[in-house]
Amino acid sequence: MLILKAPLWNNWLRSSIVPCSAASKRLLSAQAAVDHVDPEWATAKPYKDIPSPSLIEFVRGFQKNGRYANLDLVELHSRLWEDFGDIVRFRGMFGRNDVIMTYSPADIEKVFRTEGQWPVRRGFDSFTYYRQKVRPDIFGETGGLVTEHGEKWQNVRTIVNPVMMQPKTIKLYIDQVDGIAREFVTLVAEMRDSKNELPKNFDQWLNRWALETMGVLALDTRLGVLESDQSQEAKKIIGLVRDLFELTYVLDVEMSLWKYFSTPSYRKLMRVFDDLTNLIMAKIDEAKERLEKQPSNSANQSVLEKLLKINKHIAVIMSLDMLIAGIDTTSSGSIGILYCLAKHPEKQAKLREELRTILPKKDSPLTAENMHNLPYLRACIKEGLRLYQPVAGNMRAAGRDIVLQGYRIPKGTDIAMGTAVLQRNDKYFRRAAEYLPERWLSDRPGDVPSAKDASPFIFLPFGFGARSCIGKRLAMMEMEIITARLVRQFDIRWNYDKLRFKTALINIPSNPLQFELREVDH
Repeated sequence: MLILKAPLWNNWLRSSIVPCSAASKRLLSAQAAVDHVDPEWATAKPYKDIPSPSLIEFVRGFQKNGRYANLDLVELHSRLWEDFGDIVRFRGMFGRNDVIMTYSPADIEKVFRTEGQWPVRRGFDSFTYYRQKVRPDIFGETGGLVTEHGEKWQNVRTIVNPVMMQPKTIKLYIDQVDGIAREFVTLVAEMRDSKNELPKNFDQWLNRWALETMGVLALDTRLGVLESDQSQEAKKIIGLVRDLFELTYVLDVEMSLWKYFSTPSYRKLMRVFDDLTNLIMAKIDEAKERLEKQPSNSANQSVLEKLLKINKHIAVIMSLDMLIAGIDTTSSGSIGILYCLAKHPEKQAKLREELRTILPKKDSPLTAENMHNLPYLRACIKEGLRLYQPVAGNMRAAGRDIVLQGYRIPKGTDIAMGTAVLQRNDKYFRRAAEYLPERWLSDRPGDVPSAKDASPFIFLPFGFGARSCIGKRLAMMEMEIITARLVRQFDIRWNYDKLRFKTALINIPSNPLQFELREVDH
């Protein structure tokens, strides 16, 4: 799922801290000429009184047999919520800032409502450092939506919003994305074993599907990663993206000293960034040359073609960010959705009946017109994301001095919002543990609770406000198409223990994805 709204900051709980640069602090202090005073500020308790585990408690909790050891994301959130209540302060270390964690929908709404004209959502320092210090020759003008803040961020967003957020732009890609999905379904059918089960490494194949799709969306290029005889270039792209996520986790989530001296992991990550940046820039140049020779008519211009005509520099950065942010996120979201459908055959059958109305044959084409009215498909996807979201939650720096849970939160403080556990809690979503796509429908059965009864600030898979995911329409299209194709073709089952995720930069499955797939009759 292309989620630039939630790119490389979703592991704040594992690290307990996200760094705050001096530039970010200056930005926050200069962002607004006049700050509104929170009426609760004068009587609120001081920041230092916010419940907080000591460093020893925190480290001990993650050690073997510790209270927080070997838990998946939702279990970890639940236990922290149980131990500390609706608000907790995770103290910074190694020069990093504190993070305030809130489990209150009212707090989340307040943070978003007061984020200001230029919301600040800090990313990982290694990513920013590379763009600002190592390669200013490429990223000096702007580091893009992931690393920029303030007016520079606004300038980029103003350029890309009309291109990437237009529904008509998304429609242009349906045929190509569906073509890739059909190829993938054919491969899936062939990789089943004698029990009709998929291989243990099926998650890697989903990543390859996501990368091939993103090649078309970001680079106007088929990368060829679905081919059994992959090119060296295709293998290199997959390896670089994998290394990027693993090394960024080592530097910015684990207790790395890369800021103090050049560690081996730091040097390797800088090489990975260089190789990936150079490869994508070469692809951009190829695309630019191709488009100059064979320009599209104005009605059929791709995202890349439109951005190249506006600003080549921004086109390069957006393509790079889409490629990085749109692989593991999309495949992770799709895994959760497929798992939910596999565990609930009655919901899957209901979805298949809806799909038969637009796909009377398994190989009938998907089009912008026939995909327009698929409410149950979209409900199935939303409910899958509610239960198995790819990232931990949203994060913002406080846009001004505010009070949360009766405590003073100074402007610029990083605030993490623990929505993953709230989405699965009966206090906020009735029958929260159940997979009920009907809760998202207006004509749901009377015994099914409505999603509208929950706070709108709990389920925000693509973020909120001006800094919401720039790629949310593309991400939804990808998940709709791959889900539709697999469910229309196969009856999907899950025969093993509960699906679990391990928390990395993106939540990835920790058990093999051996789905059972049997061809449907018609």
